[in-house]
Amino acid sequence: MTVGTAVGKAVLAYSGGLDTSVIIPWLRETYGCQVVAVIADVGQGEDLDAVRRKALQSGALEARVVDIKEDFMREFVFAALRAGAIYEGRYLLGTALARPAIARAQVEVALEVRADALVHGCTGKGNDQVRFELAYAALAPELKVIAPWREWHLHSREEEIAYAAAHGIPVPVSKEKPYSVDKNLWHCSSEGGILEDPWTAPPADLYQYTADPRRAPDEPEEVAVDFEEGTPVAVNGERLGPAALVEALNHSGGRHGVGRVDMVENRLVGIKSRGVYETPGGTILQVAHHDLESITLDRDTLHYKLGAAMRYAELVYYGLWYTPLRQAFDAFVASTQRTVTGTVRLRLFKGTCSAVARRSPYSLYSRDLATFEAGGDYRHADAEGFIHLFGLPAAVFARTNPHLIRQVRAPAKR
Repeated sequence: MTVGTAVGKAVLAYSGGLDTSVIIPWLRETYGCQVVAVIADVGQGEDLDAVRRKALQSGALEARVVDIKEDFMREFVFAALRAGAIYEGRYLLGTALARPAIARAQVEVALEVRADALVHGCTGKGNDQVRFELAYAALAPELKVIAPWREWHLHSREEEIAYAAAHGIPVPVSKEKPYSVDKNLWHCSSEGGILEDPWTAPPADLYQYTADPRRAPDEPEEVAVDFEEGTPVAVNGERLGPAALVEALNHSGGRHGVGRVDMVENRLVGIKSRGVYETPGGTILQVAHHDLESITLDRDTLHYKLGAAMRYAELVYYGLWYTPLRQAFDAFVASTQRTVTGTVRLRLFKGTCSAVARRSPYSLYSRDLATFEAGGDYRHADAEGFIHLFGLPAAVFARTNPHLIRQVRAPAKR
């Protein structure tokens, strides 16, 4: 879209952070349009009424706070949890899952107010621009998209800070602490500033959700999580809604320093980026869910699902939430979760989270089969025929191609 093209009304995904703080006056100056700010409540724990007032003071025609915490947890986060989606084996996708949820709320408002453009504050180097715009394309392809970071003359966070100051807009960063922070009920992420040097350890004051594990309680805490068909429904026997359940586990996990991840990840745009993530409740749930699957899924389903989980995580990370493939994966996952019902007991201690006990009415674990004691239904003699047949293809190949297989070392000379 050409800068300066007339736009009557634009709906902005507004957080009150540095980027979106300067976008409202920039949109009015550049496009001469009315701006409606949508503030999605995803459990970021901020005074969102103050954020709404700030948007209005910055020049927005209207500013709406939309509470989507329950939908965010139920439809997006818990779907990824059931799938076992973890990007590059470490990142629990807190920001990546929030973007399609926020974009949906933004589009709903845009259609209601008859806007003709959608706006986001994502940089031209990051993943979020893709996540928002692919969601827009799926949900409202007729609306124009404005991405200020790809158009304006502000080329750094320092220039944004100066622009905000010139327009009398307070921003929650400074030149001393120019972190880009994203918070929601699932996680808190921090990027930028001194974190851009991967050899520099995160400063202690960076962390907002978790205690320093070294200063966490000296006694472990045990929590029990109940699942029904792969979805967490209770903590320590108390049934809770999705948001309340995660909030309770955030409190327990955060107190013990659980859920910190400092990693360099591969962005979709091809850049390696360092991020520091805190996901205390999510880490507890991920450990518990995977452990419950260990007794309720058969071997082949579990192994196949582990491979599918990697691809599911990529889809989420790449912004491909509203796609047929992700929906197809959800159908597969739903089938696997029919028996993932039960309880897992976990121990939290000094930054660690370990499953210590699990039970399920659908458990496939058989003590009679697993025991090393006498008795049970297992016949040791059956193993001979099984091993012969299982290894038959390898044995045939070895006999036919001994030069490719046999690598027996000669006895060492004395």
